[in-house]
Amino acid sequence: MCSVEPGQKLDGYIIECVLANGGMATVCRGKEMGSGRKVAIKVPHIEAESDVAFFERFRREEEIGRKLEHPGVAKVFGDGARSRVYIVTEWAEGKPLRTLMHEQGKLPAERAIRIALRICEAVAYIHKHGVIHRDLKPDNIIVDANDNIKLIDFGIASNAGSRRLTFGKLSATMGTPDYISPEQVKGKRGDARSDLYAIGVMLYEMLTGKAPFEGPNSLAIMNARLLRDAVPPREIEQSISPQLQRVIRHAMERNPDKRYANAGELAYDLTHLEAVSVEETVNVRDGRPWPCGAISYVPLALIPILIFTLLMLVAKLP
Repeated sequence: MCSVEPGQKLDGYIIECVLANGGMATVCRGKEMGSGRKVAIKVPHIEAESDVAFFERFRREEEIGRKLEHPGVAKVFGDGARSRVYIVTEWAEGKPLRTLMHEQGKLPAERAIRIALRICEAVAYIHKHGVIHRDLKPDNIIVDANDNIKLIDFGIASNAGSRRLTFGKLSATMGTPDYISPEQVKGKRGDARSDLYAIGVMLYEMLTGKAPFEGPNSLAIMNARLLRDAVPPREIEQSISPQLQRVIRHAMERNPDKRYANAGELAYDLTHLEAVSVEETVNVRDGRPWPCGAISYVPLALIPILIFTLLMLVAKLP
């Protein structure tokens, strides 16, 4: 059910059009009536406002957004009293990275790296301010005509030092299956390195036109990243340099301790590809056949199934 309609007024704002009406909220384009400033407005569905867990996420999204001030992050406005619950952010000109990839297919390496570097810059900023996004994906990154970006949607972001959500709320703290890190699949909260994993996945996808892991459903996709590494991107797109492949592989390591420690390190390698060592990584696929070493991963393969089963049980509790 749509929360608002075009032409409707919300305090000092007027709704111009509905952009999305899925999940638990409606996202609209609107404008501030006094200044004419264009804004994005997210309004929870009426039935969602009584959901304690959702309301907490919504409140936290606004709280996090209001403290961030960076050209690569959509600014959240928190001015004035409100007649109902909603979030107002600056209007980000451009299109979602997802749309750009659908339109362009594979992006040239130079452009993919340029976009990735700007994502790294914004992510480095939020990490410096104690915020982990936890749901980085092409849908949450707006790209303008000059390839400048803005991060949006901090709905499952976390503040450093904030309380850990209980297992019963795990489904609300996990990112999108294609971009979620292996440690999050295992039920861990994830940290800055989880965001870097997502950047690696998006870089892989921009360059190859394919997600690194595919499957018939979300469970299969999550399962795949616990069992093996992705197909080396150079096997899909030969124009990718060995150095760039090595950077992607490093960002997407299954073990977060083997990943880049921060967004600055990832950005440095993307800027200095000529200095990246490719020894023992150019033609090596870590996704080995099942008879060779897969037995040790069998327990890991059961983790998503266990998580799914427990979530279903929790959902049935009174």
